[in-house]
Amino acid sequence: MLNLELIEKTEAFLKQKFDGAIYLNEHPDAKSYRIEHTYRVANIGREIAQKEGFDETELIIACLLHDVSYCEEFGENGWQEHGRRAAFIARPFLTELGLAEERVNDICYGIAIHVDDKADFAGERTPFALSVGDADNIDRFDVYRIHESLCGDDFINMTFEQKLQHSQKRLNRLRELLEMPMGTKTAEELWRSRLSFYITFYEKMVRQLECSERVLE
Repeated sequence: MLNLELIEKTEAFLKQKFDGAIYLNEHPDAKSYRIEHTYRVANIGREIAQKEGFDETELIIACLLHDVSYCEEFGENGWQEHGRRAAFIARPFLTELGLAEERVNDICYGIAIHVDDKADFAGERTPFALSVGDADNIDRFDVYRIHESLCGDDFINMTFEQKLQHSQKRLNRLRELLEMPMGTKTAEELWRSRLSFYITFYEKMVRQLECSERVLE
């Protein structure tokens, strides 16, 4: 059963941190994106928790806090360090929630390693901890993110050749990522389902572009 009180406190803490962030307040689009991404990751985390038998509340909380460090200004190596910084910011809050010390550490370890699989404190790569990064990665590949990535790459204004090269390169990378290991069977299924959808999309994109320049054999 979900502990809605703890989840609501976590949401309030996260939004308070983001509301006090100079950069996010100066860039409202970035703030909206970070909040929307965070909620999507939390919902993916909940699905993993439900199917794997993890504590749903704890994994939702971990996912809600995985990017809380975006409340800070990123310096040199800021993006690479943001998982470890998020764990540092989250730990005292999680302790105040009354969670057991070992659970706080597991949550923080999952947050810390979600960027580059490294932490600056001792911890165990449990399936629970790995699920934070898995949920984050899975969110990178869904319907809305296709639109987002194409807009971000300014696909519409590319030349025909640039569009074809971009789509082929993207397709090759997706095929490489398809077998990337996940921490749980549920995450593997979600990952492969999303990547397969993306691969089908870009296969069709390449095919359509090729049909736009010649009669195919």
